[in-house]
Amino acid sequence: MYKIKLYNNIAQKGLDRFNDQFEVGTDVEAEDAIIVRSANLHDLDYKDTLKAIARAGAGVNNIDLDACTQRGIVVFNTPGANSNAVKELVFAGLLLASRDIYHGIEWCKTQADNDNLAKDVEKQKKKYAGNEITGKTLGVVGLGAIGIQVANLALRFGMQVEGYDPYISVDNAWSMSRWVNHVKDEKELFSTADYITLHLPLMDSTKNTINKDTLALMKDGVKILNFARGGLANDEDMLEALNSGKVAVYVTDFPSPLLASHPNVVPIPHLGASTDESEENCAIKAADEVMEYLMNGNIINSVNMPNASAPFSGSYRICVMHDNKPKMISQITDCLAQEDANIENLLNKSKKEIAYTILDLDHKASKESIEKMKKISGVHRVEVYEK
Repeated sequence: MYKIKLYNNIAQKGLDRFNDQFEVGTDVEAEDAIIVRSANLHDLDYKDTLKAIARAGAGVNNIDLDACTQRGIVVFNTPGANSNAVKELVFAGLLLASRDIYHGIEWCKTQADNDNLAKDVEKQKKKYAGNEITGKTLGVVGLGAIGIQVANLALRFGMQVEGYDPYISVDNAWSMSRWVNHVKDEKELFSTADYITLHLPLMDSTKNTINKDTLALMKDGVKILNFARGGLANDEDMLEALNSGKVAVYVTDFPSPLLASHPNVVPIPHLGASTDESEENCAIKAADEVMEYLMNGNIINSVNMPNASAPFSGSYRICVMHDNKPKMISQITDCLAQEDANIENLLNKSKKEIAYTILDLDHKASKESIEKMKKISGVHRVEVYEK
């Protein structure tokens, strides 16, 4: 029986993926895996039984990746599962930035007792006149699952689209319309875009992507959208740019105390992935990733371990998580040599300092061989699977 502990409410459609081989709940003990949304796991006391953590969403800031890697715990996320929800909200933000709908609605809300409202509306609406997005240039910074969809959809609105991502994957490149201008220097994008939308992960290298220096490159009156992560924009520099008119509107899904009340900020309470469909998609994907790892040893969509997946071709499988250094595979296979075991399939993948090796065998390895593997210097975890 596999034990799955839940943090936060996980959509039922995802939980329905688990069969009777799994015990799933919030009070599960000695868990094999955790599924989490936003709960902070940094101070979690990791059980020796814990093999995997799946984040039902994209960001993993609430998980201590270094600690998990050291303990051989695979951390999964669900890229793309919420991309449609975020894409749709980005376009709502794009329209809010171009047409002063936000302040127009605020004014209407104050007119409940105005018997002359129909006439006053005609006078007042001039204050909220805006621009059409057709023909304008949208700069998309980050061409992952969400950025690609935003870029492609913007073309259908008649926008000129420029995309920047030095690390764009082959799959995402194939998904991107050929009409998107893929720029190789973000300075070019910053200097030409009328609208800029951020779709980056928050890392040391991307923190404060929008700052005093990058803002100086932009057009006067640029409109910036941030539906990715709050730390991508420096709040103090953004406030100065808003006050000077350098930035006409800042639409953010990550309101901060410094900017939330600014008249030219449209603050949204982190609604990007807050749809029933998105939560269900994320839950389903997280459940599938956990099951595939616990039952077959395949790693799909991990953020701290190499992705390694292969059909279960033998009767037995051994999966070894180990340091990415020379002679590890030979040491692992030597443990099986005395048993005259036939390795029907072997897959080795690495990610920075960590590696993962899958061995499919024609017969079950002895306990002694498995213990030998576990004692190899640099081996973090050894798991055995039976078809």
